This record gives sequence, C-alpha cells and structure tokens, in this order.
Amino acid sequence: MRLIGMLDSPYVRRVAISLTAMGFGFDHEPLSVFRDFDAFRAINPTVKAPTLVTDDGTILIDSTLILAYLERIAPADRRLSPDDPADFLAAQRVIGLALAACEKTVQIVYETTLRPAEKQYEPWLDRVHAQLHDAYDLLEAAYAGVGDWLVSGRRTQADITAAVAWHFTASRLPDVVPATRYPALGALSGRAEASAEFAAHLQG
Repeated sequence: MRLIGMLDSPYVRRVAISLTAMGFGFDHEPLSVFRDFDAFRAINPTVKAPTLVTDDGTILIDSTLILAYLERIAPADRRLSPDDPADFLAAQRVIGLALAACEKTVQIVYETTLRPAEKQYEPWLDRVHAQLHDAYDLLEAAYAGVGDWLVSGRRTQADITAAVAWHFTASRLPDVVPATRYPALGALSGRAEASAEFAAHLQG
C-alpha cells in the first residue's frame, strides 16, 4: 500500500501510525497538497490528504474511512477498535472530539497564516477558539485519572487520535492551548510519542 501526504497533517499521521500499529507494510510518499499539487493530483485528482492507494490500486480518501477499511483487513489481534460495545462507544466519543479539535486547529492555522490580517474575521475566530477549547476540555476530562490508555491495558484508535491531535495543536498553537490547562492530555501525548509507532512517524 501507499500512503500519500505529509506527516505535519494529523490526519496523515494518525493513518501512518495506525498502519504500523496494525502491522501493515506501506510506502509513505510525503507529498504536500500545496507545494506538490500537480504530483499529488496525478495520484488522486481530489488532492486530499491522506490518500491511501491499496494493493489493488484503489484510492481511498479521508482518514476515518481509510482506518475503517484497515480494521476490516487487519488481523483480529492487531485491530485498534475495542470489541466491547461500551468501550467502543467511549472510544468513538474520544475520536470524535479529537477530530473536532484537529479541524478547529487547522481552521485557526489557515486563517491566521494564509489570510491577510485585515481580512480575518474576528467573531468567527473567537467562535473557533471556543470550540477548540471545548473539545480539549472534554478530552482532558476523559483522560483525567487514566494511567495508561482509555481502555485499560490496551491502546486503541482513541488514544492514537487523541495523542496525535494534542501534539499537533500544542505544537502549532501553544499560546492557545497552554499545557498547564491540559495535564492529562500532555501525559497521554508523552506516553504515545515514546512508543515505536509514533517515533517512526514524527510530525513534520
């Protein structure tokens, strides 16, 4: 399989880490949707990262859909979704919050770095900041008192996505999400980043 996209995208990184955690071999092609637009478009005309090219040449887009496919073909003991319905529900809630936090982070970064200051719309930025903090406040509460992983003794996709999201936001917007406000997420990030799968796919 081929994974197309830069690891500075949390969506690409969560797929790369998950592929490794599930035991899949793959080739990573770090193409930028900005700098390498034409090369990316030659692979996937929608130019959306991440793009996964499967062994039979099928092109999949959207990290959540890619991971759903990988869960279907991974060995049972390497899958990252809990089997227990209650654990699965808790994991899905965390994944949703983490993805919302990623989305809001990207919106803030794009608005403040790509749009001229005089054209930035402050009421909208204030709203996105509030949504970002609400998502991380809920994630912090979910991991408060958790000593290892959300489902005790087993790292799941919830932990991968939450850790990737936090590391991405904390590195891009450290003044917006101060570490002192989110100690549980900082601890989760530290545990995750120390693992071989995370270390193999460092954020760009």
